[in-house]
Amino acid sequence: MSLYVRLGMHLLYYGTYQEDFLQWPSTVKHLKEQSEKMGREYDDPKSKEHIKPFMATFGLQSSMFEMVEPDSDKYSTFNEFFGREIRRDARPIDEPDNDLVTSSPADCRLTCFPTIDLATRYWIKGFGFTIEKLLGGKLELAQQFDGGSIVIARLAPQDYHRWHAPVSGTVMETFDIPGAYYTVNPQAINEPGTLDVYCENRRSVMLVERTCSKSTIAVIAVGAMLVGSIKYVGGCEKAGTQISRGQCLGAFYYGGSTVLMLYPKGEVALDEDLVKRSTTEKYPCETIMKVGWRVGSGGN
Repeated sequence: MSLYVRLGMHLLYYGTYQEDFLQWPSTVKHLKEQSEKMGREYDDPKSKEHIKPFMATFGLQSSMFEMVEPDSDKYSTFNEFFGREIRRDARPIDEPDNDLVTSSPADCRLTCFPTIDLATRYWIKGFGFTIEKLLGGKLELAQQFDGGSIVIARLAPQDYHRWHAPVSGTVMETFDIPGAYYTVNPQAINEPGTLDVYCENRRSVMLVERTCSKSTIAVIAVGAMLVGSIKYVGGCEKAGTQISRGQCLGAFYYGGSTVLMLYPKGEVALDEDLVKRSTTEKYPCETIMKVGWRVGSGGN
């Protein structure tokens, strides 16, 4: 990200006045309208002309062989290209025979924290973040994650923009939470005193009963600025659906986005190298990950 963009985001997201401005109804309405407008434009066949410049900007041509449809000329709209499907064999999961392993849900920039307290100390600096707010005010559900772990998978616009199951299990429930369309860039997430982007943005929560432990896991797809839609694939969001680790669950359409995973206390031991990078005292950082790469283990 350029210095000018970073400076602009700092000026927009940092400070009491800016926080008030971002929560003005007119601001929230404007971001919503612009995101939905962009979504409509990128669903129009005319948007196909944006595909090649986008690929050139982010150097995506070399990765197209991994896609179910590798020929960019065959996508009918920009959004169809943006939510393109990857071949399953292009993202094999680590330790496929070990049900205790948890995986990265996306090609992403990942941070992970053994406790929510650590997440708010090192990464989530927005004012008032709580698991209850993240889950739409469902107190009893939030209490299941007291003392639990959180994994944050941020998808940049140039990333493959579908998300996959981090564990195997049975879908218990899926519900949507309406919200705003703020950016999920770290410049907004990491600024102390800013608004709480994860709890403000619209999101979809999938609750999964994990096969190996029968514990409840939450997989939360968070929309962001210019994300036109969050869509599940193949009816996987229906209660009772069996899902397997590495299986594609859904797609975001245009823009950066984030997938959050919540694990109950003691359910998973996150891999030490990932935790170390996420909790470096002065400069915590994200780790570049791919779908299916190991994030931790546990749940026996």
